[in-house]
Amino acid sequence: MQIVLASSSRYRRELLERFGLPFVVDPPAIDESPLADEAPAKLALRLAVAKARTVARRHPAAIVVGSDQVANCDGRVLGKPGDVEHAVRQLVGFSGRHVEFLTGLAVVRDGEERPRTHLDVTTARFRRFGEREAARYVRHDRPLDCAGGIRFEGLGPLLLAGVDTEDPSAALGLPLIALGELLRRAGVDPLAM
Repeated sequence: MQIVLASSSRYRRELLERFGLPFVVDPPAIDESPLADEAPAKLALRLAVAKARTVARRHPAAIVVGSDQVANCDGRVLGKPGDVEHAVRQLVGFSGRHVEFLTGLAVVRDGEERPRTHLDVTTARFRRFGEREAARYVRHDRPLDCAGGIRFEGLGPLLLAGVDTEDPSAALGLPLIALGELLRRAGVDPLAM
């Protein structure tokens, strides 16, 4: 059974490699813009499913994994900052606050009507820090392609007072605990390979 990761993210590719399963990568190239008044959780799940379904059409009979992560601060969706100035400004806005990182996950097989889905919520408790510290962090980690402008696998934890999560890998972009379960339901047991 072929597994396809519907993503261009090197972080997700590295996470899926932990399972030791052979897989291919096929970036979905979809519009990731939020819909009007779309809640952050719905956005993360909708995009994960859309990515997986788009790629599943190109890979009949494969199991396709799609994932998307958005940051939510007071109901505002915060995506990838894209540039240094925006990343610093966004992080300074997180100082002393709680930010949710919502990671949507979808496992799809072409022809199946209902995708297998999961939503993980990781709450990051940011400590107090200023613009200078945020700028030093951004210069070091370059988290311009990460939701919320923070890399949990880099020096991002130095900006935090704590993290509340059921699955530490979800903060990195792919909830491996849930993915293992969804793959088993789809007929692939990573431990049996």
